[in-house]
Amino acid sequence: MLHYMEAGDKMSIHPIDYRYGSNEMKEIFEEETRLQLMLDVEAALSRAHAQLDHIPQEAAEEISEKAHTEIVRMERVKEIEEETKHDVMAIVKALAEQCKYGGYVHLGATSSDINDTATALQLQMALDIVLKDLKGTKEVLKRLTRENIKRVCIGRTHGQHSVPTTYGMKFGVFLDEIRRNIKRIEEAKGKVTGKMAGAVGTMASFDDGIELQKLVGKDLKISMAEISNQIVQRDIYAEILSSLAILASTLDKIALEIRNLQRTEIMEIAEPFGKKQVGSSTMPHKKNPITIETVCGLARVIYSNVIPALLNNPLWHERDMTNSSCERVIIPETFILLDEMLKRTKKVLENLVFYPENIEKNLHLLKGKNLSEAVMIRLVKKGCDRQKAHEILRTMAQEEGDFKENLMKNKTIRSYLSEKEIEESLDPKNYIGSAVEIVERVLKE
Repeated sequence: MLHYMEAGDKMSIHPIDYRYGSNEMKEIFEEETRLQLMLDVEAALSRAHAQLDHIPQEAAEEISEKAHTEIVRMERVKEIEEETKHDVMAIVKALAEQCKYGGYVHLGATSSDINDTATALQLQMALDIVLKDLKGTKEVLKRLTRENIKRVCIGRTHGQHSVPTTYGMKFGVFLDEIRRNIKRIEEAKGKVTGKMAGAVGTMASFDDGIELQKLVGKDLKISMAEISNQIVQRDIYAEILSSLAILASTLDKIALEIRNLQRTEIMEIAEPFGKKQVGSSTMPHKKNPITIETVCGLARVIYSNVIPALLNNPLWHERDMTNSSCERVIIPETFILLDEMLKRTKKVLENLVFYPENIEKNLHLLKGKNLSEAVMIRLVKKGCDRQKAHEILRTMAQEEGDFKENLMKNKTIRSYLSEKEIEESLDPKNYIGSAVEIVERVLKE
């Protein structure tokens, strides 16, 4: 039987309300924060008008003093919006009614001047959190790369054992990719802009519009669009969300690798598992990688948000409203879910569990067959035709029996290689090429 909540009870529907994302990130996108940011923009606009002698200085001072959510209450804004059916006009009226100089509130501005500039402030704050966590993850990966620079393990291509690699290489690849993500997101952040340019971007409603917009941007410490129509162009938002989706794919990749390496039959590394943690409601033995499985799952939502971000760029003429409702969903959802992914990934990497005995066991699982390439390369160096060597080893790898013993018995191979040379070729630690040097180079960057 359904329990219907009493009026005033808090209702949570989306899992980001109660399950995913940090309070730090969520606060940026809360209604109260959004209201305050829009009031901040209105106050900055009034101060710019006063600096240019468009309105009295005391008017700007009063508007700035009253532009706070302790005075302009959310409840009152919602009451007005219920009447006007216009969210920005509700804020304007709620602020104006608190001021003697309320007639100067929102002078010359269009709704998107306030909305988009407030969004720019939100994006800056949210991207700062992403970059902070991303740089923390980078440091953890740097440590793991350094500590495992010489830890040899089996390489896998197509899910099959290939030639050896190192865990230093695995983590080094992730480290290098995280660095690219940092650069990509910093570049996208540098394109965040607000606007104060009026209904279609011409600034016709302002005297000294170019200077006024510059003053608003300087006051709020954000860049302002060089040119706009009614809105900041949404290729900027699309680039930000695309950059976040690429980061999500990196976290998805890291999590997927850990999940695969945590398979029961592999079990080389694993996410940490608490003493009182439950893996299954019915199978007491289970230690499921739920933390990183969540990372992979949330990535799918973030990927899907890129398409609407791209569709929000082409709008009718100087602007239509089709982007607005969509952005109310995809921007906070993307940031909050990515915040959860980053924090989970960092925590798992910080506490990653290694099983050295399984790493060693898997390295030798094929008893040398996966090192047939190493034998082939050595044969060629001794003068054997490469194609002939490949065919001999391909055939031998399919044969029954001990691979090493079969190599030792093969007359063609023995005509080129001694027993010692065969043994050296089948030692996986001798076939990691320049792995250590490659990783050291990555660590220096």
